[in-house]
Amino acid sequence: MRVLIVDDHPIIIAACQALLADEAGFIVTGAADAVSGLASFIARPPEVCVIDVNLPSVSGMELARRILGRDAEARIVMFSVNDDPAFVATAIDIGVKGYVSKSGDPNNLVLAIREVRKGGTFLSSRAVQTPALADPVIAANRLAQVSPREAKILHLLASGRGFSEIAKLISVSYGTVANDIAVVRHKLGLRSTSELVRLAIELSAKLHR
Repeated sequence: MRVLIVDDHPIIIAACQALLADEAGFIVTGAADAVSGLASFIARPPEVCVIDVNLPSVSGMELARRILGRDAEARIVMFSVNDDPAFVATAIDIGVKGYVSKSGDPNNLVLAIREVRKGGTFLSSRAVQTPALADPVIAANRLAQVSPREAKILHLLASGRGFSEIAKLISVSYGTVANDIAVVRHKLGLRSTSELVRLAIELSAKLHR
C-alpha cells in the first residue's frame, strides 16, 4: 500500500515511516509542505494520504481540498496535535475520511490508514466525545425533534460524509443539505456544525433506522 505523509517536521515523517515499517506491504514516502505534497500526489497517487493540519504557507486542510479537487476519490487522513471537534467537522465537510490526533495512541494512525484505504471512516475518539447526551431522557427528547430525512443526514454526517457527498446520496441539492443541517442545529439548540457532528456521532446508532 502506497502512503504519502505530508508534514513539515522531518522527525514526524521518520516516526511514521518507522511505525509503518512493521506493516507488511506499506510503501511510505514523505513531503514537507503542500506544494511538494501535491506534486508527489500527482506524480504517483498514493492509496492513502496522511496530512498534517498545520503546514507552512498552505494549510493541510487547503491541501486536502486541492487533492480532492483533482481526485474526488482520494483517501485522506488528517494528522494533528489539535483534536478540537471544529477541526474534525471542517475535515469532514471537505471530504476527508480520517482524523487522528498526534497525542493519541500511535496505533490509531495504522488503524485509520487501513480503514480509510478500505473506503471507511476513522475519527479520533477524543475529538468526538461529548457528554451532551449522557442523559437518556435528553437523548430521546432531542431525537424526537428530528425528521426521517434529517436523521439520515445526521447518520451520514456521523459516518464522515461531507455535504456534497450527502447531497448525492440522498438525491437533493447541496443547498438543501446545508439548509437541513441549519434547521437541525436550530432544533437541537446547537451553535455550530462541529457540535452537530459530535452529537450525530453519539446518536448515530439511534438515528440509523
